[in-house]
Amino acid sequence: MAPAIHLPMKSSEFSESSAAESKGGATAPDGKSLTVAPVRSRCSPVLTPLAYFLGQHLVVPAYFGPITITGEQRVPTSGPVILAPTHRARWDSILLPFATGRHVTGRDLRFMVTADEVKGLQGWFIRRLGGFAVNVRRPTIASLRYGIELLLEGELLVIYPEGGIRRDDRIHGLKPGLARLAVQAEAAKSGLGLQVLPVDIFYGEAYPSWRCPAQVHIGEPLLVQGYLQGQDSPEALKAGAQQLTKDLQARLEAMVTNRQAIAAAAPSLPA
Repeated sequence: MAPAIHLPMKSSEFSESSAAESKGGATAPDGKSLTVAPVRSRCSPVLTPLAYFLGQHLVVPAYFGPITITGEQRVPTSGPVILAPTHRARWDSILLPFATGRHVTGRDLRFMVTADEVKGLQGWFIRRLGGFAVNVRRPTIASLRYGIELLLEGELLVIYPEGGIRRDDRIHGLKPGLARLAVQAEAAKSGLGLQVLPVDIFYGEAYPSWRCPAQVHIGEPLLVQGYLQGQDSPEALKAGAQQLTKDLQARLEAMVTNRQAIAAAAPSLPA
Protein backbone atom coordinates (compact mmCIF):
# COMPACT_ATOMS: atom_id res chain seq x y z
CA MET A 1 0.00 0.00 0.00
CA ALA A 2 1.32 3.42 -0.89
CA PRO A 3 2.05 5.78 2.02
CA ALA A 4 -0.36 8.56 2.84
CA ILE A 5 0.17 11.57 0.64
CA HIS A 6 0.26 14.95 2.29
CA LEU A 7 0.08 18.07 0.14
CA PRO A 8 1.46 20.95 2.22
CA MET A 9 0.79 23.51 -0.50
CA LYS A 10 -0.85 26.83 0.12
CA SER A 11 -4.52 26.75 -0.69
CA SER A 12 -4.07 29.70 -3.03
CA GLU A 13 -2.02 27.52 -5.37
CA PHE A 14 -5.19 25.65 -6.36
CA SER A 15 -8.57 26.78 -7.53
CA GLU A 16 -11.44 26.99 -5.08
CA SER A 17 -13.02 23.95 -6.71
CA SER A 18 -9.94 21.81 -6.11
CA ALA A 19 -10.80 20.70 -2.60
CA ALA A 20 -14.28 19.71 -3.68
CA GLU A 21 -12.96 17.80 -6.66
CA SER A 22 -10.46 15.91 -4.54
CA LYS A 23 -13.45 14.59 -2.58
CA GLY A 24 -15.26 13.54 -5.76
CA GLY A 25 -17.51 16.54 -6.25
CA ALA A 26 -17.56 20.23 -7.14
CA THR A 27 -19.99 23.11 -6.99
CA ALA A 28 -21.53 24.77 -10.02
CA PRO A 29 -22.13 28.53 -10.17
CA ASP A 30 -25.80 27.94 -9.31
CA GLY A 31 -24.81 26.10 -6.15
CA LYS A 32 -25.75 22.64 -7.36
CA SER A 33 -23.40 19.74 -6.87
CA LEU A 34 -21.47 18.51 -9.88
CA THR A 35 -20.15 15.01 -10.41
CA VAL A 36 -16.44 15.03 -11.23
CA ALA A 37 -14.93 12.11 -13.12
CA PRO A 38 -12.22 10.37 -11.09
CA VAL A 39 -8.63 11.07 -12.09
CA ARG A 40 -7.83 7.52 -13.15
CA SER A 41 -6.34 5.68 -16.10
CA ARG A 42 -4.93 2.29 -16.90
CA CYS A 43 -2.83 0.54 -19.50
CA SER A 44 -5.17 -1.84 -21.26
CA PRO A 45 -3.62 -5.32 -21.63
CA VAL A 46 -5.01 -5.44 -25.18
CA LEU A 47 -4.87 -1.87 -26.53
CA THR A 48 -1.52 -0.85 -25.05
CA PRO A 49 0.61 -3.65 -26.60
CA LEU A 50 -1.21 -3.14 -29.91
CA ALA A 51 -0.57 0.61 -29.88
CA TYR A 52 3.12 0.16 -29.12
CA PHE A 53 3.48 -2.48 -31.83
CA LEU A 54 1.80 -0.30 -34.47
CA GLY A 55 3.81 2.75 -33.46
CA GLN A 56 7.11 0.91 -33.51
CA HIS A 57 6.70 -1.09 -36.70
CA LEU A 58 4.27 0.88 -38.81
CA VAL A 59 3.26 4.44 -37.92
CA VAL A 60 6.55 6.08 -36.93
CA PRO A 61 8.92 4.41 -39.44
CA ALA A 62 6.41 4.83 -42.27
CA TYR A 63 5.71 8.51 -41.64
CA PHE A 64 9.11 9.94 -40.75
CA GLY A 65 12.37 10.06 -42.64
CA PRO A 66 15.61 9.64 -40.67
CA ILE A 67 14.97 9.29 -36.93
CA THR A 68 17.78 10.14 -34.51
CA ILE A 69 17.53 8.94 -30.90
CA THR A 70 20.24 9.50 -28.28
CA GLY A 71 20.41 8.86 -24.55
CA GLU A 72 17.77 6.13 -24.42
CA GLN A 73 20.10 4.16 -22.12
CA ARG A 74 19.50 6.85 -19.49
CA VAL A 75 15.89 5.77 -19.01
CA PRO A 76 15.85 3.29 -16.10
CA THR A 77 14.06 -0.02 -16.60
CA SER A 78 12.47 0.31 -13.15
CA GLY A 79 11.73 2.92 -10.52
CA PRO A 80 9.93 6.28 -10.67
CA VAL A 81 10.84 8.57 -13.55
CA ILE A 82 9.43 11.77 -15.02
CA LEU A 83 10.22 12.38 -18.67
CA ALA A 84 10.17 16.13 -19.27
CA PRO A 85 10.10 16.63 -23.06
CA THR A 86 9.77 19.71 -25.18
CA HIS A 87 6.38 19.82 -26.88
CA ARG A 88 6.65 20.53 -30.60
CA ALA A 89 3.78 18.61 -32.22
CA ARG A 90 1.06 16.08 -31.50
CA TRP A 91 3.48 13.51 -32.86
CA ASP A 92 5.48 13.86 -29.61
CA SER A 93 3.20 11.46 -27.76
CA ILE A 94 3.78 8.82 -30.45
CA LEU A 95 7.49 9.44 -30.93
CA LEU A 96 8.27 9.27 -27.19
CA PRO A 97 6.99 5.69 -26.76
CA PHE A 98 8.90 4.78 -29.93
CA ALA A 99 12.11 6.10 -28.31
CA THR A 100 11.60 5.05 -24.69
CA GLY A 101 8.64 2.65 -24.49
CA ARG A 102 8.23 -1.05 -23.82
CA HIS A 103 10.42 -2.34 -26.67
CA VAL A 104 13.32 -0.15 -25.39
CA THR A 105 12.90 -0.13 -21.60
CA GLY A 106 10.17 -2.71 -21.02
CA ARG A 107 7.94 0.06 -19.63
CA ASP A 108 4.68 1.73 -20.57
CA LEU A 109 4.51 5.52 -20.47
CA ARG A 110 1.86 7.27 -18.41
CA PHE A 111 0.98 10.64 -19.93
CA MET A 112 -0.34 13.68 -18.11
CA VAL A 113 -2.45 15.44 -20.75
CA THR A 114 -4.68 18.49 -20.85
CA ALA A 115 -8.33 18.01 -20.03
CA ASP A 116 -9.31 19.30 -23.48
CA GLU A 117 -7.74 16.21 -25.08
CA VAL A 118 -9.51 13.62 -22.96
CA LYS A 119 -12.92 13.90 -24.58
CA GLY A 120 -15.07 11.58 -26.67
CA LEU A 121 -13.55 8.60 -28.43
CA GLN A 122 -10.04 10.08 -28.23
CA GLY A 123 -10.39 10.42 -24.46
CA TRP A 124 -11.56 6.81 -24.20
CA PHE A 125 -8.39 5.61 -25.91
CA ILE A 126 -6.09 7.98 -23.98
CA ARG A 127 -7.34 6.75 -20.60
CA ARG A 128 -6.84 3.12 -21.66
CA LEU A 129 -3.34 3.82 -22.93
CA GLY A 130 -2.18 5.19 -19.59
CA GLY A 131 -3.05 8.87 -20.00
CA PHE A 132 -4.90 11.00 -17.47
CA ALA A 133 -6.25 14.53 -17.66
CA VAL A 134 -5.23 17.72 -15.89
CA ASN A 135 -6.95 21.06 -16.29
CA VAL A 136 -3.88 23.24 -16.78
CA ARG A 137 -5.90 26.42 -16.29
CA ARG A 138 -7.46 25.22 -13.03
CA PRO A 139 -5.22 22.43 -11.68
CA THR A 140 -6.68 20.36 -8.88
CA ILE A 141 -5.44 18.54 -5.82
CA ALA A 142 -7.00 15.33 -7.16
CA SER A 143 -4.91 15.33 -10.34
CA LEU A 144 -1.75 16.19 -8.41
CA ARG A 145 -2.42 13.37 -5.94
CA TYR A 146 -2.94 10.83 -8.72
CA GLY A 147 0.33 11.80 -10.39
CA ILE A 148 2.12 11.31 -7.08
CA GLU A 149 0.47 7.91 -6.62
CA LEU A 150 1.78 6.77 -10.00
CA LEU A 151 5.32 7.82 -9.08
CA LEU A 152 5.10 6.08 -5.70
CA GLU A 153 4.17 2.94 -7.64
CA GLY A 154 7.38 3.31 -9.69
CA GLU A 155 5.74 4.39 -12.94
CA LEU A 156 7.28 6.24 -15.90
CA LEU A 157 5.38 9.51 -16.15
CA VAL A 158 5.46 11.99 -19.06
CA ILE A 159 4.80 15.68 -18.34
CA TYR A 160 5.34 18.41 -20.92
CA PRO A 161 6.87 21.18 -18.77
CA GLU A 162 6.22 23.96 -21.30
CA GLY A 163 2.51 23.19 -21.30
CA GLY A 164 1.10 23.49 -24.81
CA ILE A 165 2.74 22.90 -28.18
CA ARG A 166 5.48 25.38 -29.15
CA ARG A 167 6.44 25.38 -32.81
CA ASP A 168 9.61 27.50 -32.56
CA ASP A 169 12.90 25.87 -31.68
CA ARG A 170 13.48 27.40 -28.26
CA ILE A 171 12.54 26.69 -24.66
CA HIS A 172 9.65 28.70 -23.27
CA GLY A 173 9.09 29.34 -19.58
CA LEU A 174 8.36 26.08 -17.76
CA LYS A 175 5.17 25.57 -15.79
CA PRO A 176 5.74 24.92 -12.06
CA GLY A 177 3.52 21.84 -11.83
CA LEU A 178 6.11 19.22 -12.81
CA ALA A 179 8.58 20.27 -10.13
CA ARG A 180 5.88 20.59 -7.48
CA LEU A 181 4.68 17.09 -8.20
CA ALA A 182 8.23 15.74 -8.19
CA VAL A 183 9.25 17.15 -4.79
CA GLN A 184 5.93 16.15 -3.25
CA ALA A 185 6.40 12.56 -4.43
CA GLU A 186 9.98 12.40 -3.17
CA ALA A 187 8.93 13.84 0.20
CA ALA A 188 6.06 11.33 0.49
CA LYS A 189 8.37 8.32 0.52
CA SER A 190 11.88 8.30 1.92
CA GLY A 191 14.44 7.05 -0.58
CA LEU A 192 12.02 7.06 -3.51
CA GLY A 193 14.85 7.93 -5.90
CA LEU A 194 12.76 9.90 -8.38
CA GLN A 195 14.57 11.07 -11.52
CA VAL A 196 13.55 13.83 -13.91
CA LEU A 197 14.92 13.33 -17.43
CA PRO A 198 14.96 16.32 -19.81
CA VAL A 199 14.07 15.38 -23.40
CA ASP A 200 14.65 17.48 -26.51
CA ILE A 201 12.26 16.61 -29.35
CA PHE A 202 12.85 18.22 -32.73
CA TYR A 203 11.44 17.85 -36.24
CA GLY A 204 12.83 19.04 -39.54
CA GLU A 205 9.66 21.14 -39.99
CA ALA A 206 7.51 23.16 -37.61
CA TYR A 207 4.51 21.13 -38.78
CA PRO A 208 5.97 17.65 -39.40
CA SER A 209 5.05 16.35 -42.82
CA TRP A 210 5.57 12.98 -44.41
CA ARG A 211 9.23 11.82 -44.45
CA CYS A 212 10.57 14.80 -42.51
CA PRO A 213 13.42 13.98 -40.06
CA ALA A 214 12.80 13.63 -36.33
CA GLN A 215 15.10 13.70 -33.32
CA VAL A 216 14.74 12.65 -29.68
CA HIS A 217 17.60 13.45 -27.30
CA ILE A 218 17.41 12.31 -23.65
CA GLY A 219 19.58 14.25 -21.24
CA GLU A 220 21.24 13.52 -17.90
CA PRO A 221 18.81 12.98 -15.02
CA LEU A 222 18.03 15.49 -12.31
CA LEU A 223 17.81 13.64 -8.96
CA VAL A 224 14.88 15.06 -7.02
CA GLN A 225 16.19 13.97 -3.61
CA GLY A 226 18.90 16.62 -3.87
CA TYR A 227 16.29 19.36 -3.96
CA LEU A 228 14.76 18.44 -0.59
CA GLN A 229 17.92 18.90 1.48
CA GLY A 230 16.48 16.68 4.18
CA GLN A 231 13.48 18.92 4.80
CA ASP A 232 9.79 18.52 4.02
CA SER A 233 8.29 21.76 5.31
CA PRO A 234 6.03 23.65 2.85
CA GLU A 235 8.67 26.36 2.53
CA ALA A 236 11.46 23.86 1.81
CA LEU A 237 9.37 22.00 -0.76
CA LYS A 238 8.42 25.22 -2.50
CA ALA A 239 12.04 26.36 -2.64
CA GLY A 240 13.15 22.95 -3.92
CA ALA A 241 10.47 22.95 -6.62
CA GLN A 242 11.48 26.43 -7.77
CA GLN A 243 15.13 25.41 -8.04
CA LEU A 244 14.22 22.20 -9.87
CA THR A 245 12.20 24.20 -12.40
CA LYS A 246 15.17 26.54 -12.98
CA ASP A 247 17.62 23.66 -13.38
CA LEU A 248 15.33 21.77 -15.73
CA GLN A 249 14.89 24.85 -17.90
CA ALA A 250 18.65 25.41 -18.00
CA ARG A 251 19.25 21.76 -18.92
CA LEU A 252 16.70 21.85 -21.76
CA GLU A 253 18.08 25.14 -23.08
CA ALA A 254 21.61 23.69 -23.11
CA MET A 255 20.42 20.61 -25.00
CA VAL A 256 18.67 22.71 -27.64
CA THR A 257 21.69 24.99 -28.02
CA ASN A 258 24.03 22.01 -28.37
CA ARG A 259 21.83 20.39 -31.03
CA GLN A 260 21.61 23.64 -32.97
CA ALA A 261 25.39 24.06 -32.83
CA ILE A 262 25.94 20.54 -34.16
CA ALA A 263 23.48 21.16 -36.99
CA ALA A 264 25.17 24.47 -37.88
CA ALA A 265 28.59 22.79 -37.98
CA ALA A 266 27.29 20.02 -40.26
CA PRO A 267 24.65 21.64 -42.49
CA SER A 268 24.59 18.63 -44.81
CA LEU A 269 23.03 16.51 -42.06
CA PRO A 270 19.24 16.50 -41.49
CA ALA A 271 18.13 19.34 -39.23
